[in-house]
This record gives sequence, structure tokens and C-alpha cells, in this order.
Amino acid sequence: MLGAGGVATAQQTSAGSGSSGASASVAGASVTAIQRKLGVAADGVIGPRTRAAIKRFQRRNGLEVDGIVGPRTLAALGLRSGSSRSSDEGANATSASSAGAGTNATLERIARCESGGDPSAVSADGTYRGKYQFDRQTWQANGGSGDPAAASEAEQDRIAARLLAARGTQPWPVCGQGG
Repeated sequence: MLGAGGVATAQQTSAGSGSSGASASVAGASVTAIQRKLGVAADGVIGPRTRAAIKRFQRRNGLEVDGIVGPRTLAALGLRSGSSRSSDEGANATSASSAGAGTNATLERIARCESGGDPSAVSADGTYRGKYQFDRQTWQANGGSGDPAAASEAEQDRIAARLLAARGTQPWPVCGQGG
């Protein structure tokens, strides 16, 4: 759970596992390029809406419905490995997409631990709010407005991804540990 300025404090949750099923991964194309092709908000985060759109697309196109954007799904989307990347970045496309998949897995683990994956979760004393248990100061310092628990799940995912990119798992000293 995040405290003032993004410093986390431990909290026990009883919400249970909020695992959202198969984890989507990307085979070299940028997440935003895939999201644009799928017609979902291009926020660069593979959250629940993007995963659902991937599976819907796979089902409609006779592909294996696994939520993984592999070579066949990319081809069906009209994308190729390294899409939306400069030629200099092409060699790093696979490692970059692996890092993105790792970021999403880390955020999913943190959310399950902090709130059971519930975007509307609020700590018993009301201080920590939302899927990643932000306090209001941390939420606002990272671009959020209003109540984190009232924000969309996609917005919470974006803010958490921004915080994770800037500070690693340090803001979640209990739930950010392990793998």
C-alpha cells in the first residue's frame, strides 16, 4: 500500500486472488500499435480491456484464443514484429516486449496482493485506495486526479505503470517483492 510521497506500508487484504486469467504478451510490436488495431484506448498497458479485446479478436479470426499476441495474431492484425519502432530499435524489439510483459506481470502481482485486483478497494481506515492502494498524495503526484478508487481501472493501471517505471517496486515494499 502506498503512503505519503509513494512510500508504501504493509497491509493485509482478505479480498483473495483477483487473477484475471491468461496473461497477454506481445511478440515485438508495441502495445499501443496493437491497441490501435484492436480499437481500444491506446494507453500502452495490457489491462483487462486490452486482454479481452485480444481474445475477442482471436476468436473472431479463428486463432487460438490464448490472449497472447504471438506471430499469428500479429499477422492477422496486419502488424509485424517491431511495428512502430525505428530500424535502430528493431534489434531490441523482442527484449523490449519482454520487458513490457514483465511490467504487466509485476503490476498484476502487486494489484492481486494489494487489493485482490479490485479497482474500487479502500483500506479499512480509508487512506489507501484503488487497485494499487494509492494514497491521494502519491496518486496526484503521478498524474491522477480525484479519488483513486473512483478512477477507471485503465487510469489506475497507467498511474501504477508510471510509478513502477519511475521507482520500481519500492513504493510497494511488501507486495512488490517476489515473483
